[in-house]
Amino acid sequence: MIRKAIIAAATLSTLALPAVASADPVIGQPAPCTKVVDLVGPDFSVKQCGVSDVDQHRAGLENNGSAYCGPTSLYNVLHYWAHEKNAPVGWLTTKVKNLDPQDQADYNVVTNSIWRIGEDAKYDGGTNMYNLRAAWNIAAQPARDAGWTAVTAGVSTDGAADFGGDLARKLARGPVQMVYGRYSAGPKAGSLQRGGGHIVTLVQVDGSFNGDTLQVRYMDPGRASDHGVGDYLKTQSDYATLNATLTKKTVVEWVPTKNNPDNDLGDIAIPGTYRTVTRWQLTTPGSTATTTQLVEGYNWFDMAPPVG
Repeated sequence: MIRKAIIAAATLSTLALPAVASADPVIGQPAPCTKVVDLVGPDFSVKQCGVSDVDQHRAGLENNGSAYCGPTSLYNVLHYWAHEKNAPVGWLTTKVKNLDPQDQADYNVVTNSIWRIGEDAKYDGGTNMYNLRAAWNIAAQPARDAGWTAVTAGVSTDGAADFGGDLARKLARGPVQMVYGRYSAGPKAGSLQRGGGHIVTLVQVDGSFNGDTLQVRYMDPGRASDHGVGDYLKTQSDYATLNATLTKKTVVEWVPTKNNPDNDLGDIAIPGTYRTVTRWQLTTPGSTATTTQLVEGYNWFDMAPPVG
């Protein structure tokens, strides 16, 4: 069964970006939806359409893509800018706007594109948000060569004055990558320790400015209705979004002892420490997760075509 720039650190407040017109009807769209951008008043509601939900579990990637959530979620972002905004993003002769993730004929090229994003993001059994922004800059280079503006930056939950409100403003321009960690009990009562994480593509957020609770929807590259069934590693699943609630939390995190990379002998360790940070707990309806899922931040992306 076929399953269905480098202008880093620039911000919208310092860089004026002209409006982006929608492209002609395009291929590879999720189910029909209506875009929403409401940032007026005490509450906000933002919803993006035209974002793909590409599977990370694929034959041809290391460990069948089990740690490729970062590159895959970034592909979803690139799909939006290519198909919705007609941006010429991609690599050499491979352009994202020419690919339909739901077309089996394009499956291998999409897989190769995810692999390429992983290489550009210095995949080493996983990827981090900083290196994924570097991979975005590489994929956006053809657009910049054609006169487009392309910017990206990362936002941490810790120290953000209005995390939800800023997230809504960035999502109004295009989909964002959101990262959450999986936390278990730390050594001290009440503390938590990170044991891994996951990256998804955020497409909707509702809440209040300066509020403590958000309702979100996102594409999860690790979720598929037919995961583990038949040729699931060789075919694309149906597109789907997940609902979740984000709740602001103050967390005492234990950062464990680790080897000092600057010591060649490897016998001097950097001591573990406790730190107090702001995170947003992610909960989904009916979840049976054995860990606490805490959103740590997001990458946002923006593009604009040449003026004139």
